[in-house]
Amino acid sequence: MDVSILLIESMLGKFKSEKRWVYQAINQLTEEDIIWIPSPESNSIANLVSHIRGTVRQRLETVFYNVPDKRDREKEFARGLQLSKEQALTLANESFEVIIKILEDMKLKPKLLLWQPYLDMPPLTFSANKNDATLLDMMVQMVREIHNHTGQIMYIAKMRKGQLHWQY
Repeated sequence: MDVSILLIESMLGKFKSEKRWVYQAINQLTEEDIIWIPSPESNSIANLVSHIRGTVRQRLETVFYNVPDKRDREKEFARGLQLSKEQALTLANESFEVIIKILEDMKLKPKLLLWQPYLDMPPLTFSANKNDATLLDMMVQMVREIHNHTGQIMYIAKMRKGQLHWQY
């Protein structure tokens, strides 16, 4: 099997796993838990899922689905951001489904990993990647960022509930 396909499959498995953990954590929380912040400098789960959604929209949907970049990153991190549990689940689901669909499509076109989608676009903002980044660079960065935020969501959920129940 081509190493590109193996890499895509590995990322796909990672994102499916992250989606499952985020969903299970949020499903065990109350509306109040979604907006709770551990300290004034911390983010709530509402902030984190909003941020994940903004990141996916800006970095992936703009190039794959020609969605205009209307991201308001400051709003993602606004203190007191109000989201219901259902809204948090919806944002998380939309984010992961976009990533999973793109990776599933990439299995049919693994050479896309070398594509530089932002080469002829305005400079990227709020991104660890530069405009000459390949799709592989972007997806590896997404694996890292989503994993970090999944960990934050799970940690906040554990702070609120203590013991969480997981289905493996």
